[in-house]
Amino acid sequence: MLQSLARRLPFYYGWLLVAVVFVSMGVAVNARTAFSLLYPPILDEFGWDRAVTAGVFSFGFLVSAILSPLIGRTMDSRGPRFVCTLGVVATGAGLLLATLTSQPWHLYLTLGVGVGAGSVVLGYSGQALWLPAWFVRRRGLALSLAFAGVGAGSILLLPLMQTMIERHGWRTACIGLGIVTLVVLAPLNLLLRRRPEDLGLRPDGDAAPLPGAGPARRSNIVDAAWAATDWTLARALRTARFWWLALGYFTGLLAWYLVQVHQTKYLLEVGFSAHEAAWALGAVSLAGVPGQIALGQLSDRIGREPVWAIGSLGFVLTYVALLALPSHPSPLLLWTMVIVQGALGYGLTSVFGAMPAEIFEGKHYGSVFGVLSLSSVAGGATGPWVAGAIHDATGSYAPAFWLAIGASLLSIVAVWRASPGKVRAVAGRIRPAS
Repeated sequence: MLQSLARRLPFYYGWLLVAVVFVSMGVAVNARTAFSLLYPPILDEFGWDRAVTAGVFSFGFLVSAILSPLIGRTMDSRGPRFVCTLGVVATGAGLLLATLTSQPWHLYLTLGVGVGAGSVVLGYSGQALWLPAWFVRRRGLALSLAFAGVGAGSILLLPLMQTMIERHGWRTACIGLGIVTLVVLAPLNLLLRRRPEDLGLRPDGDAAPLPGAGPARRSNIVDAAWAATDWTLARALRTARFWWLALGYFTGLLAWYLVQVHQTKYLLEVGFSAHEAAWALGAVSLAGVPGQIALGQLSDRIGREPVWAIGSLGFVLTYVALLALPSHPSPLLLWTMVIVQGALGYGLTSVFGAMPAEIFEGKHYGSVFGVLSLSSVAGGATGPWVAGAIHDATGSYAPAFWLAIGASLLSIVAVWRASPGKVRAVAGRIRPAS
């Protein structure tokens, strides 16, 4: 039945999958983010040490790092329907079982292992293992639309979670989100397929070739020898492109998560109210939705490297604004910081999954990307820790912010050296065959 539906609606099926990923990421990624809302009432109830309780979130990052290569290999062998269903079950079960907590290790097992593992499968790293194969000409736009589900979900889901916590307690909120995860996402995953050829389709909804037809006249391949290589993990690890891209991801995500974790505390310290600081954090996600979509579409016209540079420069401007706030604590400067961080910085996600797919496309891509994504997880975990350590040692965030500016600039250089556009060109750079 699914194959018949796909053949009747070839153009729309890929975009249907984009909508599925949009919903999945909106729910699953924010299930992990919701820990910041669950943290205060859990502390109030049990009175555990803050470091021990907060360590649940960090433990989720560790679980993500450990599982990323395994997820990639399993995606290669079993496909997204199987892997993402495991992610749904892990996330839903983690939320539901967390309500039975009476010891700290219960949280580490449920919200750490369960939700942590499930959210990485259903998040940026997991979805980027298969969705890029469904698009070539509009890959940037498709991925940016799908990944914008995180921002949309945070705007809609997190306020509802907070309301449920205030009215009915954190356990009821976990039950509600767990049920939503299982009931909504499990059926949607039945639509997933690794590549359009599995349903007799082609990327971008193009008509399937007739029997005996020659190759398409229009191609995005720039480096034919590179594109023809069977990129196993071992081969990829021996290339400079792999390590340049890994460096770009590590430094880019370091800058991203450093500001995301420490921004609210910093704004309070420079004189803004708790309401203004909380509003700024939410407004960044709101600005990120149109920014991601616009930059994703732009990347299909001008290339992935320039858009990664634009996003990284967005974080540079973010940190410049933060450094200026103590001496100029104006709403205008706060607005500027929010807009450039969300509308430009968050645009990194629009090309995050596209670039490695264009360099290492092939039947072993899941294994390659699974290991590559370790660098992004490491960067995301390192940034907040380094900023905290620097603040503890110096009493100031300024050195950490300057470090993040340097990391963003290094990320631009690294991605440009990886040069995905020199392997496969984006649609805007392809000249029609004469």
